[in-house]
Amino acid sequence: MNRRHTLSVIVVNEPGVLGRVAGLFSRRGFNIESISVGETDNPQRSCMTIVTTGDAPTIEQLTKQLNKMVDVIKVVDLTEEPIVARELALIKVNCSPAHRAEIEALIAPFRADVVDVGRNALIIQTVGREEKVAALVELLRPYGIRELLQTGVAAMQRSGAAGPVPVDKKEAHG
Repeated sequence: MNRRHTLSVIVVNEPGVLGRVAGLFSRRGFNIESISVGETDNPQRSCMTIVTTGDAPTIEQLTKQLNKMVDVIKVVDLTEEPIVARELALIKVNCSPAHRAEIEALIAPFRADVVDVGRNALIIQTVGREEKVAALVELLRPYGIRELLQTGVAAMQRSGAAGPVPVDKKEAHG
């Protein structure tokens, strides 16, 4: 059964690594629904959070192929693990001065912020789980969304989570 999987991929922080990882997905016919990449606490490493869809054997094969890549240090499928996952969205919405208070009241329960005010538009920033971001976008649609930018999901295993400990290939081999 196909389902969404969230993969955490620690890679060497070098130019071209993102392209090589994305190329693996492309060559194998996988869609990347979301990807977020950033430097870790070690400036020589980056963490990619990749959301994709597939059945368990397919994701296992993809994980094995990722682990074979020279630039990949560690791969963890976070799908079954307790995680904290967040997404950022910037939403530019039509808004006349007469409707500003109404929109501000609408976004307040989402802990979203107005980060820019124009003559006839607002830019709203929200951070949260994918479902929260999607719900806010749907509530703002009737006002007219001019632009919508969303980051990929950033996910991290919860502190104290007792999940599988992946092998760090670079450290295991010397």
